[in-house]
Amino acid sequence: MHKIRVALIGAAGRMGQAIINAAETEGIAVVTKIDLSDKIAFADADVAIDFSHADAATSICAVATKSKTPLVIGTTGHSAKQRDDIVAASKQIPVVLASNFSVGVNALFALTENAAKILGEDFDLEIVEAHHRMKKDAPSGTAKTLVEILQRARQTKILRHGREGIVGERGKSEIGIHSVRGGDVVGDHTVIFAGQGERLELTHRASSRETFARGAIRAARWVIGKSPGLYDMRDVLGL
Repeated sequence: MHKIRVALIGAAGRMGQAIINAAETEGIAVVTKIDLSDKIAFADADVAIDFSHADAATSICAVATKSKTPLVIGTTGHSAKQRDDIVAASKQIPVVLASNFSVGVNALFALTENAAKILGEDFDLEIVEAHHRMKKDAPSGTAKTLVEILQRARQTKILRHGREGIVGERGKSEIGIHSVRGGDVVGDHTVIFAGQGERLELTHRASSRETFARGAIRAARWVIGKSPGLYDMRDVLGL
């Protein structure tokens, strides 16, 4: 069996470098390194991994679909149109789309879902996320996934992005979401369940991008040979 060959989009970025290092450690060949200024092509690649920019999603999906290359997407901040393009591509090729490739974060997703069911509507829901000063989108993709989990559990669409001034009492059905940016924070996420007389907090802190890189490599191995479809990291981990 030949060594798995990867085309990496966003190779010059921090995550790109982490994936190159992880691939080398795990015996995977990064045969194509692509940046946003380069022509996108996946010749000789068994799978493509994208950690570039949301604006490249449409072009990447078009090339992957034409070459029938499985795709792993870790970029966040996609518009509705870009998300639609990813979904359309997944009807022809297998696509793993994940807001976070960390095994620990995906455990956080599962724990958040279970806690929301156990605690019920008597607990107020808040999410706080922190990232480095260079992160361009807010809230983070991981925080958005946590919001989606809580929205399904609580059957609400009411979000409160930060608070300022006299905003009145907290709505019972709202989900608060707050973004912190500064320094070199790799990624912190906390889900707060605040009740009367008690509070439960679920927190994940990433201290290195290596955990995300290893998860992306795991997803790349997994998606090769899969049927067309839109998958996420929970599929990869069997959750």
